[in-house]
Amino acid sequence: MHAYRSHTCADLNLANKGETVRLAGWVHRVRDHGGVLFIDLRDHYGITQVLCDPDSPVFAQVEKVRSEWCIRIDGLVKARAEGLANAKIPTGEIEVYIRDIEVLGKVNGDLPLQVFGDQEYPEETRLRYRYLDLRREKMQNNMVLRSDVVSSIRKRMWDQGFREFQTPIITASSPEGARDFLVPSRLHPGKFYALPQAPQQFKQLLMVSGFDKYFQIAPCFRDEDPRADRSPTDFYQLDLEMSFVEQQDVFDTIQPVITGVFEEFGGGKKVDQTWEQISYKDAALWYGSDKPDLRNPIKMQVVSDHFAGSGFAIFAKLLEQEGTEVRAIPAPTGGSRKFCDRMNAFAQKEGLPGMGYIFWREKTADAVAQELGITVKEAQAKLKSGEVEGGMEAAGPLAKNIGPERTEAIRQQLGLGVGDAAFFLGGKPKTFEAIAGRARNIIGEELGLTDTDRFAFAWIVDFPIYEKDAETGKIDFEHNPFSMPQGGMEALQGDPLDVLGFQYDLACNGYELVSGAIRNHKPEIMFKAFEIAGYGEEEVRKRFGGMVNAFQYGAPPHGGCAAGIDRIVMLLAEEQNIREVILFPMNQRAEDLMMNAPSEPTSDQLMELGLRVIPQE
Repeated sequence: MHAYRSHTCADLNLANKGETVRLAGWVHRVRDHGGVLFIDLRDHYGITQVLCDPDSPVFAQVEKVRSEWCIRIDGLVKARAEGLANAKIPTGEIEVYIRDIEVLGKVNGDLPLQVFGDQEYPEETRLRYRYLDLRREKMQNNMVLRSDVVSSIRKRMWDQGFREFQTPIITASSPEGARDFLVPSRLHPGKFYALPQAPQQFKQLLMVSGFDKYFQIAPCFRDEDPRADRSPTDFYQLDLEMSFVEQQDVFDTIQPVITGVFEEFGGGKKVDQTWEQISYKDAALWYGSDKPDLRNPIKMQVVSDHFAGSGFAIFAKLLEQEGTEVRAIPAPTGGSRKFCDRMNAFAQKEGLPGMGYIFWREKTADAVAQELGITVKEAQAKLKSGEVEGGMEAAGPLAKNIGPERTEAIRQQLGLGVGDAAFFLGGKPKTFEAIAGRARNIIGEELGLTDTDRFAFAWIVDFPIYEKDAETGKIDFEHNPFSMPQGGMEALQGDPLDVLGFQYDLACNGYELVSGAIRNHKPEIMFKAFEIAGYGEEEVRKRFGGMVNAFQYGAPPHGGCAAGIDRIVMLLAEEQNIREVILFPMNQRAEDLMMNAPSEPTSDQLMELGLRVIPQE
């Protein structure tokens, strides 16, 4: 028999009845039933119930085992007594009577966290003892899911004629939107390598090299501030690039891969088959975000005309300033003062003075009495008898200030009715768009409008290449500087703020899953694009020399994209935090508590590299 096991802890069933087997795993829990010891023995594959009665020659040894000890047992497979089968596990019809035991690994001291059960532990504890945290069923399932998703992606890419190529990990520093992790060179004192933020330049060089189709499950390294959906140090992406393609070719390539993965691992949720294409400008207007959650049907609208010159002085004066507007967030079924006050409080927590609102309700007896010049009691009687139709009225401070005609025009534009509401924000769009987007999400969730049983995808396209700094007036890149401008060199002759790029993101349920572009492969257009942002040709050659030089030698038109593996798995696992789907993640301060990283180098290491550390005050 094998030294450790003849079967896994998920293999045995009634067909094994009467066999002597060997199992190895961890003690999930121990139960003492009147002198008979029951142990749930767990390995990666499942759980088998093993038991030891006083007749066993190793009973005294079995009495000593505790949770999470690693053991090997030999025993006889028997059917469970009638009525005691456990249908929840594959081995639930049998149990193994222990006849021999070997302790392979003890637990010394108390467990810092329990594997059995669903107790919650501080994240610091979970990350410091990640190897114990990973033994838990949910974490095992998440990591298996991640592995299966990567395997499925690879197969789908190969099936489309792509080959996987590996690009360097140690390379040159290349500004791509985040801080580099620098690596000092021992052989070249005072010089540094960098860990790649992405294989961006290398995958483009592969196209120049004539490989036509490339993909890689690529590690990427960025020194970024952490978020719930972003690792502060490293992450993995499905990286792909193709030659002789246009934007739609990239969409048609990646869509079946993403759709297939979400259908395969999405737990039966609906997966959008048609992916809408929304301009960056419209996404900001309608959703307040370039990664909108389309499960929520709410679309924001501009309603400035209804407030210009109105009795609501705050918006009326605001609209006299250049570049300002008022937007409405429709809230179907949100027409109660309680809900409106709650959303107003949300805006105040976000740092705004508040959020104006109007809600529509059945006309009250007070309103009818005022209209007809009768008492409230008489109005109630007329409403009850049907002599007077109740109809609808608008309520809220804004309705009183702008009057019934403007209020009715807003209602008709937004397509709202009795029981509905609308919220309003004004100013220069960039100052309130993000808050409006968050408010839209909350409204959709709280009113039950968001379809949580769906994966909703949309391509966000037509990103602006440039932006102007509000304080300095300087033009700089707003998005990927390697994107081909729509219109090529001709587009760069006019107002830079009007230049759009062949750049695109894929949004899913409020997250950015994919980002990519058709690349700027012509040196003369690249130099001009960087010149507008204040970078001379010499600076461009210094920063991106390898790629610029390659483009002098017959570079093909090419484009591609990258999909975030961690975020895909996070969505499929229905987790809110990306660390739940990464084996050994950093904490919020970019620290590895388990391995004690980052750590201080030794004096010898610093001397060898010609470095010294300057203490920070």
